[in-house]
Amino acid sequence: MNSSVKRLIFWSPRVLCIAFAIFLSLFALDVFSEGLSVGNTILAFLIHLIPAAIVLVVLVVAWRWEWVGGVLFIAAGILYLTRMWRYPFAVAGISGPLFLVGALFLLNSWKRAEMRA
Repeated sequence: MNSSVKRLIFWSPRVLCIAFAIFLSLFALDVFSEGLSVGNTILAFLIHLIPAAIVLVVLVVAWRWEWVGGVLFIAAGILYLTRMWRYPFAVAGISGPLFLVGALFLLNSWKRAEMRA
């Protein structure tokens, strides 16, 4: 296996996961337009950042155990899909990247022996 392909297989799920966490964090910015007090705005902002924090925690787990991370990301995608199936754009925008990152982590796990050779 080519070294550039090895790097691509290793880094692509990690970079995509960080980009996805940033994307989820953008949704937290809407609390600043609600006209809340400073304390309530900060609290609402932190609450809206919980999904991005969960994605980053799963990324930390996946960085060490790729197959566990792959399964967790796919499970999160399925969970979101079952809860939000009435909103196809939301499902495509949230579950799609979760499935992609999960599949890439599973591929990384399966190709680990070849990558270390």
